[in-house]
Amino acid sequence: MNTTVKILGLDGKSSEETELPQVFTTPFRPEVMHKAYVNLYSHSFQKQGRYPAAGEIVSAESRNTGLGIARLARARGEGFPRAGQAAGVAGVRHGRVAHPPESWKNIYKKINKKENRLGLCSAIAATARKDLIVKRGHKVENISTFPLVVSNDIELVSKAKDLQNAFNMLGLKDELDRAHRSKSRTGTARRRGRRKRAPKSILLVIGKENKAVMRLSGSLPGIDIKHVDSLSVLDLLSGSKPIRLTIFSQNAIEQLKSLKAPLHAVMEAMTIS
Repeated sequence: MNTTVKILGLDGKSSEETELPQVFTTPFRPEVMHKAYVNLYSHSFQKQGRYPAAGEIVSAESRNTGLGIARLARARGEGFPRAGQAAGVAGVRHGRVAHPPESWKNIYKKINKKENRLGLCSAIAATARKDLIVKRGHKVENISTFPLVVSNDIELVSKAKDLQNAFNMLGLKDELDRAHRSKSRTGTARRRGRRKRAPKSILLVIGKENKAVMRLSGSLPGIDIKHVDSLSVLDLLSGSKPIRLTIFSQNAIEQLKSLKAPLHAVMEAMTIS
């Protein structure tokens, strides 16, 4: 792997080179990245449950044998539609749920700090592999060098149109067109208003906090903008599928030099001793 990378301007032309941080030498560990993604994704889950007596608040009893009917509990009484109907048991109309979700179930999955950092470092290093980016479905035929590093001018962009023009000049027009082709959903999601799903596209990682460019996150279909300090495995592995097309600003690359995988810290400690 090359230790240096070209810095591209907003016009798509390379101006200078910079040295890649040590984090880009982290080995590719898909099993660690997947575990980190699943465990971190569980932190957004909301606990849910059901009323324990739901479906059982009814005066019902079985009529026993000899009547040629099932021995299910049936609503007591006569002269109204509900009388004689099965009630208070699972698998019948207006009955209780057999195995309802329980609010006390532990759905928060923990993960070790070093394991999480290894997954993040491995995901960042994977952004330099074109084969993984293409395998995920991104259109990057016009780009030969990875990772994509852009000058700090991209952190000063304040309009979505200017950001789109910058991506076009970087050779990502086909990728933007892919993100515009949303897929229609069916079933419950469609009935609840989530009719279409936009693909995940470019992830822009910046190193300097700028509210103007941060507001552009989501202004283009599938485009997200993250500060390098808040970068997570959830951003780099959408759907736990490595790896998302990522563009780093020059400031972000400089700040990544302070991020080290656990194995790099061990190697440095052994060198010092």
